[in-house]
Amino acid sequence: MPADLPPVVDCHVHPFLRADTNTSWFPGTDTPEAFAAELRRAGIGQWCGAPIRPLSAPVFADVDQLNRDMLALAGIFGAAYIPAATVHPAFPDESCAALENLHAAGVRWIGELVAYMSGYTSYDTPGMRQILDLAQDLGMVVNIHPFDLDEIDRLCAAFPRLPVVVAHPTESRNGILARFDLLARRPNACLDLSGSGLFRWGMLRAGIDRVGPDRFLFGTDFPICNPALLLQGVRFEHLDDRETEAVLGGNFRRLVVAG
Repeated sequence: MPADLPPVVDCHVHPFLRADTNTSWFPGTDTPEAFAAELRRAGIGQWCGAPIRPLSAPVFADVDQLNRDMLALAGIFGAAYIPAATVHPAFPDESCAALENLHAAGVRWIGELVAYMSGYTSYDTPGMRQILDLAQDLGMVVNIHPFDLDEIDRLCAAFPRLPVVVAHPTESRNGILARFDLLARRPNACLDLSGSGLFRWGMLRAGIDRVGPDRFLFGTDFPICNPALLLQGVRFEHLDDRETEAVLGGNFRRLVVAG
């Protein structure tokens, strides 16, 4: 990208304050400072996302600790980090109270929500609907790791003013096309490019041709995935300057500022 454009924003990372929230499969990114240094080395100027860890029998104190870690990381990373909240459908009242407080503190992003990591199996539940109803009223954005696109479709329909950012294109052609279909049906649905899919050459160009450039957000899933590979994947997709800027930061800024 030209040097005068805003920094690349990675909408999907998992920063960590302690070892039990470090999702890296291999050593080398073992401190918050090393985490930030690797993102900068890849050419990423800002990043967003929530700490995660396995919660097989969660209590709300676990969720609260992840949010406390997130706020502490914001203090470490400064303006480079756009903080993201964690919520849990088993604790809707507590999650809503936390969202109110975090929103007042300037947090506008929720997730990535990862059900299998957090001890639940569905996003379309009364508890989650209560949380998403508040998120919609607050003008927040939610990033969801989906299992069933039909339930994401139902949530997009139920909360039409809530931007729902689906995580990961997936690796299969049918999975990618199903996500494009969802974006075509639901104007509040977006797709983040983290983790999988960009190594399927032409995927992003095909998606932009189908639904336009404003529905795709750059993400990496770092420190699980290599951020430089994913960034180069976007730059290799025959996008014009406007499309490139939108995907690599403009769309994220629009969603967050709008909130």
